[in-house]
Amino acid sequence: MTHLKEVVLDLERHSAEEGWDAPPRLYALVESAELRRQEPGLADQLGLSADSDTIAALEQPPLPDSVSIEEALATIAWPEAVTGCALVVERVVLPPEAEEQMPEDEAEALAWLSEHPLREDVRMVVGVLRDGSRHSALRLRKHDKNDEVLTEADLVPALADALAATLEPEIET
Repeated sequence: MTHLKEVVLDLERHSAEEGWDAPPRLYALVESAELRRQEPGLADQLGLSADSDTIAALEQPPLPDSVSIEEALATIAWPEAVTGCALVVERVVLPPEAEEQMPEDEAEALAWLSEHPLREDVRMVVGVLRDGSRHSALRLRKHDKNDEVLTEADLVPALADALAATLEPEIET
């Protein structure tokens, strides 16, 4: 198992333990050796041994509620010490035929979605690294009890692209 896949699955398990209806959570992914070198006290708190060859997920402050996740991610640029990043987010999905019936008014649409019989609550965990590696995990709320989690490199490509853009070096003008 790759380090990224391991981190994504750990984040999904942690989120499952926390329960549903949580706000989005953003994580900086840092190689354990780099974290130990730059922040030994934090590495000790996290229980990372000196010879640990893993990736540590460091939760970041909450994303602003006033903008979409994509807009919030567009404002983020990670320092070089950050190997990658991951995001945990919940969404409601509907089959395409149901989406066509959704009201245009936002308040009406939210009420309509909350009552729709075909709605599915889904938790997505997407992680990307600077080297281009990606991994995702997806869990439907109805599969909480049987612990079924779909994992694949690119389950949510648009979100992975938005996360990868936060890792690109800034171009100074």
